[in-house]
Amino acid sequence: MSKEIVKPTTLPGFLELLPEDQILFNKIKDTIRQTYEKHGFIPIDTPLIEKSEVLLAKGGGETEKQIYRFTKGDTDMSLRFDLTVPLARFVAQHFQELTFPYRRYHIGKVYRGERSQRGRFREFYQCDVDIIGNGKLSVIYDAEILSIIYHTFINLGFEDFTIRINNRKILNGFFDSLNITNTADVLRSIDKLQKIGAKGVSSELIHIGLSTKVIDKILNFIKIQGSGEEKLQALISLNIENQTFKEGIEEISTVIGYVKSFGVPEKNYIIDLTIARGLDYYTGTVYETFLDEYPEIGSVCSGGRYDNLAEYYTTQKLPGVGVSIGLTRLFYQLKEAGLLGKNTPSTLTKVLVIPMDESFNEYSIKIANSLRENDIISEVYFGNVKIGKKLNYANKLNIPYTILIGEEEIKNWKVSLKDMTTGSQEIVTLDNAIKTLK
Repeated sequence: MSKEIVKPTTLPGFLELLPEDQILFNKIKDTIRQTYEKHGFIPIDTPLIEKSEVLLAKGGGETEKQIYRFTKGDTDMSLRFDLTVPLARFVAQHFQELTFPYRRYHIGKVYRGERSQRGRFREFYQCDVDIIGNGKLSVIYDAEILSIIYHTFINLGFEDFTIRINNRKILNGFFDSLNITNTADVLRSIDKLQKIGAKGVSSELIHIGLSTKVIDKILNFIKIQGSGEEKLQALISLNIENQTFKEGIEEISTVIGYVKSFGVPEKNYIIDLTIARGLDYYTGTVYETFLDEYPEIGSVCSGGRYDNLAEYYTTQKLPGVGVSIGLTRLFYQLKEAGLLGKNTPSTLTKVLVIPMDESFNEYSIKIANSLRENDIISEVYFGNVKIGKKLNYANKLNIPYTILIGEEEIKNWKVSLKDMTTGSQEIVTLDNAIKTLK
């Protein structure tokens, strides 16, 4: 009786990469990690699975609909849907062991059971960086976070990008001056301006009960134009006597001033009063980052300031500021737009050691060991097959060099080094081969 063959497929919304793309993906991830570490951030890695009561402490809503939740025995557990809630739990649980301000980064997978569609995933990597204070946290850290966004995308090879910055206190204070009570709904609508336009926003605001007079004031407010200084002056000249509004202006002025000290060029950031960040817990500075020539990709890095990270897990007041890069979505979008490098090798191997005969395997292993001791990535092709097949293996993987081992090489304790790009080949000492390969 023949064995039934199961068709090999993956679930919708789960990205799986071929070797050359995985190498490129890892390179981007490593660049982000190295940038975070260079700025003094400490890594953590929380479990993929948390207690459901922890993840859902804030309440249900859309989160509960999208969460992957299951039970094992008497334990109700869920897959984490972001890295912020696990951070809140982590800081509350280990509060006495941490030093504040606590600077952490976390790069890991998260899971959301949303409708699968092109460019949206159910399993994806997030790259988060946050600074958490104990009781209070200087607004200067908001400027530092903006500078980290800048350095991250510069290190990734981008030059033309804009970090759009706003402050929720400015928006909240302005809405308060208009006697708007359903602020969260208004913010969510404004946050969609790039997608649905002014008419769409106006329609949504009418639907939630605002008058056309108030809507006109809101649209005129978020359309304030000019340089950063001109926008700040325009906000001040509105003469809005609202303490929250004034605090927002003071905070964003401080952030803009210190961003210059961090060396971020003015062309890479702008005050944008349309940036609202729909999530309710943002309370101050908010950021959205866009690639200038590819606005259709959407925000590639976002985040902001929040007053109390772990309010559902501790009575300690823990303000913070941070941003997140959705790495899986970013990689997919850049790949689709043709912005990633071409001809990426399918292996990290720099040199393939080829014994011309199986009797030369031991010598070949010693050569490979010496190469690795000198930080040269190498592998040995074992197997009694023709030399052409071995060289073809190197060509298919774009391995730049091969070392061929035969009787003459063993007799003289040398190697035959072949450049697979030019085809040139010469017998050299191992030391000279190492110098060439480095």
